[in-house]
Amino acid sequence: GTMGFPMAANLARAGFSVRAWNRSRDKAEPLANDGVQVCDTPAAAADGAGVILTMLADTDAVLAAVDGPDGAFAAVPTEAGSGPVDADGVLWLQMSTIGEAGTERCAELAGRHDVDLVDSPVLGTKQPATEGKLVVLASGPATMKHRVQPIFDAVGQKTIWVGEAGAGTRLKLVANNWVLTVTEGAAETIALAEGLGLDPRLFLDAVSGGPLDLPYLRIKSDAILSQDFTPSFRLQLAAKDAGLVAEAAERHQVDVPLTRLLRDRLVEATSEHGDKDAAATYLTSAPDR
Repeated sequence: GTMGFPMAANLARAGFSVRAWNRSRDKAEPLANDGVQVCDTPAAAADGAGVILTMLADTDAVLAAVDGPDGAFAAVPTEAGSGPVDADGVLWLQMSTIGEAGTERCAELAGRHDVDLVDSPVLGTKQPATEGKLVVLASGPATMKHRVQPIFDAVGQKTIWVGEAGAGTRLKLVANNWVLTVTEGAAETIALAEGLGLDPRLFLDAVSGGPLDLPYLRIKSDAILSQDFTPSFRLQLAAKDAGLVAEAAERHQVDVPLTRLLRDRLVEATSEHGDKDAAATYLTSAPDR
């Protein structure tokens, strides 16, 4: 996918032996140019591997890729010495954004298969993934750091170790709440400027260089003003992530009315613009012309 493809390529370029599986094999085939072996099933990709890495859209996709007869865990040895894996056992780097409940389901499944889980979602979209400049929010057994840090260094520019598995996901939810707030705020502010008969660039000039200016505001504003909604972070996934944030807040009894409104707004925009970039939420607010 948007994130997994460049991550796999960067790992191969860094010297790792990489086998990859994707639900649409044809989309993964170009990885062969970087020496990645593209496989027909997750089990084939994981056969003999010391590290299994998942980067998929949601919990169901992640679990389907690792569980079952063709899942990655089908290739995990059940007895010591039964396969050419690392002497410390098989590691699962779960790097998708799947929320707290999804991460708990993964932890339970990993425990049943005697696999160590490193919960490690990332901050960043298509461009930083391509450039190997993601921020990894890692959590899991401290004893696994030495094994996974070279992998994180190949795909990211910074790794933050948060604590036990699950803490990385919680930090990702907090960060995503801010990302989505800025995206929707930029969209509505530009729509408001247009509705008031102003050139939205005047707003950007007003905040330029000051404490209200943000690189991400600029990125999303440029997409909106150019009407280029080529997805770097699909609106459908943004809506999914907003739902995960709202769910976590409810779990922990945190009242976040803005987050709930944001979730509902993104879901509304998804019906027409789900395959576009998250900045396309602007199209729901844009004044009639």
